[in-house]
Amino acid sequence: MYVATCWFGVLVLTEHFVAIGGLPDRLRVANTHWIDLNRIVVVGALFEPEHDGQRQAFDWAVEKINLRTGILGQTLVLPDSQQVQPQDSFGAQRKVCRMVQHGVAAIFGPVSSLSAAHVQSMCTAFEIPHLQWHWDPRDSRDYYSISLYPHYLTLGQAYRDMVRHWHWDKFALLYEDNEGLTRLQEVLKAPEMGEARITIRKLQTIDNDYVNLFKELKENAHYRIVIDCHVSRVKQILHAALRVQMLSVYYHFFFTTLDLGLVDLEDYKHDGANITSLRLINPDRPEVIDVRRNWIYEASRSGDSPLKGYSEIQTETALAYDAVHLFARALHELSQTQDVTTSVLSCEKSQSWAHGNSLLNFMKITVFDGLSGPVKYVNGERKDFTLDVMELTVHGLRKTGHWDRFIGINITKDYSERLKDTTAALANRTLDVIVVLEKPYVVEYTNPDGSKYYRGFCIDLLDAIAKRRGFNYTVRVIAREMGGYGKSNNGLWNGIVRELMDRKADIGLGGMSITHDREKVIDFTKPFITLGITILYKKPTPKSPELFSFLSPLSVEVWVYMIAAYLCVSFMLFVIARFSPYEWCNPHPCNEDSDIVENQFTILNSLWFTIGSLMQQGCEIAPRAISTRMVAGIWWFFTLIMISSYTANLAAFLTVERMVKDIESAEDLAKQSKIKYGTLYGGSTMAFFQNSKIETFKRMWNAMNTSEESVFPKNGEEGVRRVKAGGYAYLSESTSVEYVVERNCDLEQIGGLLDSKGYGIATPEDSQYRDLMSETILKLQEDQFIHEIHRKWWKEELGGGKCVHDVSGGSTGKANDLGVDNVGGVFVVLIAGVGAGFIISLCEFIWKARKNAKKDEQTLCSEMAEEFRFAVRCFGSKKPNKKRDKEITDNGLQFMPLTGFAQNSLGGKEVYA
Repeated sequence: MYVATCWFGVLVLTEHFVAIGGLPDRLRVANTHWIDLNRIVVVGALFEPEHDGQRQAFDWAVEKINLRTGILGQTLVLPDSQQVQPQDSFGAQRKVCRMVQHGVAAIFGPVSSLSAAHVQSMCTAFEIPHLQWHWDPRDSRDYYSISLYPHYLTLGQAYRDMVRHWHWDKFALLYEDNEGLTRLQEVLKAPEMGEARITIRKLQTIDNDYVNLFKELKENAHYRIVIDCHVSRVKQILHAALRVQMLSVYYHFFFTTLDLGLVDLEDYKHDGANITSLRLINPDRPEVIDVRRNWIYEASRSGDSPLKGYSEIQTETALAYDAVHLFARALHELSQTQDVTTSVLSCEKSQSWAHGNSLLNFMKITVFDGLSGPVKYVNGERKDFTLDVMELTVHGLRKTGHWDRFIGINITKDYSERLKDTTAALANRTLDVIVVLEKPYVVEYTNPDGSKYYRGFCIDLLDAIAKRRGFNYTVRVIAREMGGYGKSNNGLWNGIVRELMDRKADIGLGGMSITHDREKVIDFTKPFITLGITILYKKPTPKSPELFSFLSPLSVEVWVYMIAAYLCVSFMLFVIARFSPYEWCNPHPCNEDSDIVENQFTILNSLWFTIGSLMQQGCEIAPRAISTRMVAGIWWFFTLIMISSYTANLAAFLTVERMVKDIESAEDLAKQSKIKYGTLYGGSTMAFFQNSKIETFKRMWNAMNTSEESVFPKNGEEGVRRVKAGGYAYLSESTSVEYVVERNCDLEQIGGLLDSKGYGIATPEDSQYRDLMSETILKLQEDQFIHEIHRKWWKEELGGGKCVHDVSGGSTGKANDLGVDNVGGVFVVLIAGVGAGFIISLCEFIWKARKNAKKDEQTLCSEMAEEFRFAVRCFGSKKPNKKRDKEITDNGLQFMPLTGFAQNSLGGKEVYA
């Protein structure tokens, strides 16, 4: 409310200000009482034309003070605002001299450094407080000067803490002028930055174009950039970065300006650009909301306001507003203790204001909440302040944390919020996926029209992730000649790792191991497969069964002992039977008066009895005496155990195929030199042995590295071919070995896993998509989706499932059918026994015929012919018996107990009872 007064005091005041240059643009009086001239305080202010918003904020603050009764309620603050040209120290001097001639309690501004320094020196001479609100890098500020702007070293500490928080070890620093380097000196001087690689470039342009500068940064792989520039050039810089495709998720821009929120970033937030800055003015604070509402209303009413077209309050504009409040509060506290009056001073005389020192001291101890937050001074500098950490999201700049000099960086944005923003940024994007063709992970197929498409375990996994997260992708193949998954040569990477390091792809996919060296230059998701190094080897040729394999269940020693036991028991039975009187019996039961007794256990009968028991067949001879029966019972028990053991072991020996393996583990490989072994050249398995500290693996590496012929295949197919050729063991990852064994039944996995590692999806370093994909992988594992596609691509697709393997790693687990090779020896024994019996029968035939020929006094041939004709007749089992006087029956039947003959085995000697 503009007030025109006609009271005497105000008329005099009006004439006073007309004399020095006119009334202020706004003058509001807190009450309608008479105003004593002694209770009017004049303050001087110098503003450049380009900072008109600060001038208006200054006038609004003065008006606000005059309307408040709690601060300087009976004192009127009148501003004497003057305009000066930038860096015009002479013009500023003249303005200050005019101000002090009429008496001022403080001087505000100007902003330009040259003019401000000159005005500050004059205020020091006059002992008039000088208030500033712009960045000032001077370490030794004059005593009578106080600044609302945060101390430059403390602000530099905030920049340093941000770089520390992100763990940047390589970044570029762009500055606009020398003051920018001063602002960033804390970043450059930090001890941990001694090992960081920092590229410093000045923002010099040709026709205001920064494209060439960003092209250079992109070629030199600078993905983290600190930029110190005026807020008016932020959009121009971002547009240049956009033209060279650097505004993406893989580039991070940190602006040191505190006014980034004033820039319209709508054109850059949809590409996932990482843009961060710090903010001093929090628009959500009640004081800021109230002032901003008034200024917006003023802009709509008059077309102009301190906002100057921005939607938010500029930092220095807010600091100018707070400077007036700092002065008013300090003056209020000082006026409580003494009467404060201004003095008329002259630039031509050495004079000073008596209350200046006291007023400045009150300013340095005053604490209040302004638009810029808590205003508090430490040793005359504003060091205790809080900065908001601002990040660009799809919804614009959002606060994600805060900083202060005691705690440092405190990120308050939780994981769920960050994940939500990343999900929104990923949706409907098309990611560039780079792969290596390797079965079963990525397999290339050709459509009828000649176009290529891809399938495989990793493609199915990527499809599931893309479906859940709503993104699309394109597949690009990198040849193995270009490095495959990527290996390091003196720190220079190739393959997929190189592509991701250069940000030429969003995802690296395939059977790519997560290793320490790779993790230092790129990032990986959680592993989707856990595996380890194992041995691929050719199955040993099954051992051909021996002809007499039926003897295998018992060792040679046992067979020898059994034969010896058989002979010994037979002999002992013969001896015991002859000693026992109960084994001598009447051979003719019908003739009770016979004088002859007979013993049935002759040598041959004893042998026949024991062999019958051993063969589990028995015989017609039965022991009669207790002693012989005891021997027979023990022999039967012995044969029961031995035959049962033989039968049980024979089943295993004849029905299960046995193989003779050359090696069973990595230790077996290390101990021998006949079988060559190696790994894929340049792969993670090779690096495992090369860097291993375990003695066994060190010996294996030395053997591989010093082999006369190369044992390092260039690819997995070559390794499999060498294994099939024989004499070579291929050390590879268990997933690859499992895949090969499922399709090559003559190959097998030897031993367990030598280490433990995982396959993961590779992303560029600091990719915001990594955590999102890791979470999806864990969910797919819980849903057993990964297990299903693993079974599909290992055991079903691409010719899998051909072989059935024993869980122990051997051959088939069920018993094989018995073949001729297994039981052929038994047939040989049968044929040999039958043949031997036939030959013996021929001998018996000839021997008997010869004796009969002598008795019948005829030739041997006629006797043999007669017997032969009867034998081949094949009909009838009876023939006439020729009675001979001196017939001596010596065939084997005479020894049998039921023949009725009374001769024993001792040459037919008669034995009497």
